[in-house]
Amino acid sequence: MKLVLFDCDGTLVDSVALIHEVMVRTFRQFGKAEPTVAATKAIIGLTLDIAIARIDGKPHADAEAVAMMAYYKEIFLGVRGELGFEEPLFPGIADLIAALSAREDVLIGAVTGKSRRGLDMVLETHGFTSHFFVSRTADDCPSKPHPAMVTECCDQAGFVPADTVVIGDAVYDMQMAKAAGATAIGVSWGYASVEQLWAAGADAVVDRPADILTYIH
Repeated sequence: MKLVLFDCDGTLVDSVALIHEVMVRTFRQFGKAEPTVAATKAIIGLTLDIAIARIDGKPHADAEAVAMMAYYKEIFLGVRGELGFEEPLFPGIADLIAALSAREDVLIGAVTGKSRRGLDMVLETHGFTSHFFVSRTADDCPSKPHPAMVTECCDQAGFVPADTVVIGDAVYDMQMAKAAGATAIGVSWGYASVEQLWAAGADAVVDRPADILTYIH
């Protein structure tokens, strides 16, 4: 049996346009310089207050970062409802989830820097809710790369990290997986470079969702 834990943003769904737009409006609201797309991509995967602080050049999430996080959450749904800011699946993801769900030797889960509400919306939108057995979000655990998201999912599902595969597009995903003792598979279609994923400890980096099946035995 294998427990397969997916990151969400940049791995399952292409959400950078939405995240960046909400981040721009948040920084603008607080009178700050608007972040670049590259700056937004670099923090996707982190817990939101830490992500905002990092874009703002701060070493830690202070009271202002927490206030900005609250504003970000307040406007997120409104921006998500605007034309052009959907969170579409990456090509091949729907087929991959269907293939894994059909297997009796695999359980699927999610480990994401999204809020619980954000993850639930993505899973519901794409018809994945019933396929994901376990999940941890920014509302449940410390920010990646802390291993708690992985270890808590393992505990709940009855797996050890050695029988767990973490799939993600970010450096933080690879670091989290290795810290937990799980296998780390990077995906090249997300927001970090292939070189960054290898440097962060990836055991493999794949170019297509279907390639992931090779590593799940």
